Amino acid sequence: MAQRHMKAAILVEQRAPLVLEEVALPEALQWGQVLVEIVYSGICGSQLGEIEGVKGPDKYLPHLLGHEGSGVVLETGPGVKTVRPGDTVVLHWMKGKGVEAEPPVYQCSRGKLNAGWVTTFNELAVVSENRLTPIPSDSDMEIAALLGCSVTTGLGVIKNDAQVQIGESVVVLGAGGVGLNVVQGAQMASAHPIIAVDLFQNRLELAARFGASHLVNARDCDARARILEIMGGAPIDVVVDNTGSPRMIELAYELAGPSGRVILVGVPPKGQNASLHTLPLHFGKSLRGSHGGGTKPESDIPRYLGLLNAGKMHLKDLITQRFPLSEINSAIEQMRSGEIAGRCLIRMK
Repeated sequence: MAQRHMKAAILVEQRAPLVLEEVALPEALQWGQVLVEIVYSGICGSQLGEIEGVKGPDKYLPHLLGHEGSGVVLETGPGVKTVRPGDTVVLHWMKGKGVEAEPPVYQCSRGKLNAGWVTTFNELAVVSENRLTPIPSDSDMEIAALLGCSVTTGLGVIKNDAQVQIGESVVVLGAGGVGLNVVQGAQMASAHPIIAVDLFQNRLELAARFGASHLVNARDCDARARILEIMGGAPIDVVVDNTGSPRMIELAYELAGPSGRVILVGVPPKGQNASLHTLPLHFGKSLRGSHGGGTKPESDIPRYLGLLNAGKMHLKDLITQRFPLSEINSAIEQMRSGEIAGRCLIRMK
């Protein structure tokens, strides 16, 4: 490969800041691998969870992070057919078309540096072909980064997981990046009411702009009582939990009506369990986990871009903060604290 080095934010130790360092790329691209210049990366709750070790000890340290972004293809390895040099692409963690390549191995001052099939907290990335979807060259690169996870997951939860029908009620627990897109998807499906619940008022105010009809600040009131008051005795059709909190999962299950659907997007930390009485599952209530909203990147991403260009959905206002790669730890801390309302982007240049 012509370019040999890049800057990257590395997870060296769990529950510690990322380390910014110069990283050496592999000698050559292998079967199905693609070299991409990253333009923007989003930061997802999944990365915060990786840093905090919510799934337990990380056996792959040190390694790179990030699973949603936008970029430009620089080189392609053997067997790659769906993208070519010069293509503008969305980087996503869900599998799309093309080869699933072996993950790359980089080198840093600590020696071997691991990575998955896609990483985006780095200026350059060797990415598996099936984690890339080409988009028109004139696409907004900021918005394109959101299509890697937050938008596709949020809309997919409504369309595929919950299969929301016109006029059904939707409660969204957690109005962060994914939650805001769940709200927007519910609004696009003509759900009513759409009740957004969060601990931070700035996120709730943004949720209102994306279609929430009612806002519940769980820090200031009894969220359960307030939601039931809003519903006025009517059953709740869909409850989506984005928090991963066992207590909120239990609340979601309790709130859903006799034939309600509970969709779990957030994942509890390892060892923390929710307690549920399963009898209602035998009589119409359903509970399921979401895997990226069941997204099919090769078809969903172009379709959502079409809706965006037609003015049927709005994504620019989701981006409320932008940081250079050198300030990624500050961005992560502001996400943890709730200071950032929507999605923040890391720009590489």
